[in-house]
Amino acid sequence: MLITIFSILLTVAAYLLSRKASTKYPSPLTSPVFLSTVIVISILLLLEIPYKQYEPARAFMTYFLGPATVALAVPLYRQRKIIANNFFPALAGLLAGTMSTIISAVVLAKIMHLSNTILVSLTVKSITIPVASEVSSIIGADSLLVAAFVMITGMCGAMLGPWLMDLLNISNPFPRGLAIGTIAHGIGTAEAAREGELQGAVSGAAMGLAAVITSLVIPVVLPFLLKW
Repeated sequence: MLITIFSILLTVAAYLLSRKASTKYPSPLTSPVFLSTVIVISILLLLEIPYKQYEPARAFMTYFLGPATVALAVPLYRQRKIIANNFFPALAGLLAGTMSTIISAVVLAKIMHLSNTILVSLTVKSITIPVASEVSSIIGADSLLVAAFVMITGMCGAMLGPWLMDLLNISNPFPRGLAIGTIAHGIGTAEAAREGELQGAVSGAAMGLAAVITSLVIPVVLPFLLKW
């Protein structure tokens, strides 16, 4: 019980510290999602606390992901007029982004001569883990690989997405939120919400729609992509 309480407090403290660090020293390496993960893992290793003992704390904190996801409906409702006015351009961008994540995964896997199991698992890397887990059972992907690829994709998107868009002078909050939500699901959406309410609202909507589109498209197009 003490280790569980300690683990929760450690995680919260690491995240708050990471947020301060990212504000003072903006960089992909100070992204709260990445830096807090590094801090927590480092301290657990230093104190020789195995993940099995950290697991109850993770389960407790993960429980609140549900209410947190539902809470995304609030900024989505507030920004509904802007989203409605840009619906069709956003849908086109969302479709292009979703398909590019699937095709790019297949192309990279083919170039690197990866096995079909890894290739199939990579195709769902950009959708939120509950949906990715369900889709993985339909397409024959490895659930552990899917979970790992989803986490890595989300973390990379949260770390590098805002930095890359700054580099390309993409300052409009709407496309910033759309891009991050389409590619980096929930982890990226958390980072987008830090930028502003509109970014968070658009990213949340994109995350949900990307999951729906991918779950419908993957079972249909994957057999053709594997033969390619």
